[in-house]
Amino acid sequence: MNLSVRQIATFVEVMRSGSISQAARTLGRTQPAVSSTIGTLEAEVGFALFLREHGRLTPTPEALYFLEECEAILDRLDRTKRALGQLGALQRGRLRIACHPAASDFFLPRLMTGFLQDKPEVDVALIMRSSAVIEDLIASQQYDIGFAETPARRPSIHQTDFDLECVCVVPKSDPLAQAAEITPDDLDGKPMAILFEEHTTAVQTEAAFVQAGRRFNKRLELRTFLPGIQFVEAGLCYMVCDMITAYSHVAARQEARLAIRRFAPRVGNSVSILAPGYATQARLARSFAAHLTEAIVAMQDEVAHALTS
Repeated sequence: MNLSVRQIATFVEVMRSGSISQAARTLGRTQPAVSSTIGTLEAEVGFALFLREHGRLTPTPEALYFLEECEAILDRLDRTKRALGQLGALQRGRLRIACHPAASDFFLPRLMTGFLQDKPEVDVALIMRSSAVIEDLIASQQYDIGFAETPARRPSIHQTDFDLECVCVVPKSDPLAQAAEITPDDLDGKPMAILFEEHTTAVQTEAAFVQAGRRFNKRLELRTFLPGIQFVEAGLCYMVCDMITAYSHVAARQEARLAIRRFAPRVGNSVSILAPGYATQARLARSFAAHLTEAIVAMQDEVAHALTS
């Protein structure tokens, strides 16, 4: 049996209107065309759907049952059309996002809030993991978008890299808050918070002190920079940290007790937007990645302004 949507829609309209002629007018077709469609449908199902007596059509009991099925089919088709329209307009779908700790506290949630505001039918799975774990989640296609520190390139991952500048955070009341730029000379022997020694920012920061012939006083070793912000606010230490952590406090207007200043020599911290390399990315994921790219550029501008204020 090979039924067409046209046959089903024509049958439903004939049942609703009660006559071939009225159904033809409603459908914008000729009466012979509607009669032919009904005849073809009856031939396809193998039994009569209407009794034809004295120029009138009387539905058979089978037609009454078939009407329920046809209406359910058309209703499902309408819902499918709406869903496809919403997918095309990025109003429906599912996003699976994996984010590293620095961006999970404020940066990414704020971006997602704006992105999802007009998309009530979009579902999101968001997890925070280390950058190394995110790399594997994306390579294995378990997540659509990853935001992490830049990994080594591999064919199973498509990545867009951003070379961000680390900044120095000091207490607002500290004399160094008045400096336009902070160097190892300024921080000679002062207590510092730093990431674990294998991290690239820790290596670069300590190397800057060594090259300047200044003493690097590592008081606090951290897994992420987020708790270091509180230690700096309390006057326990100074910290050269990634831009995203600093930005979270600039954007949230929590920087009243902190000053954010440029550190020289430059310490870099590269981050990347990651996507599976062996899969076609959904339009919704591509749209979110574009929003994330715009947000990273805007963040750099905002932090650049904070460095001079």
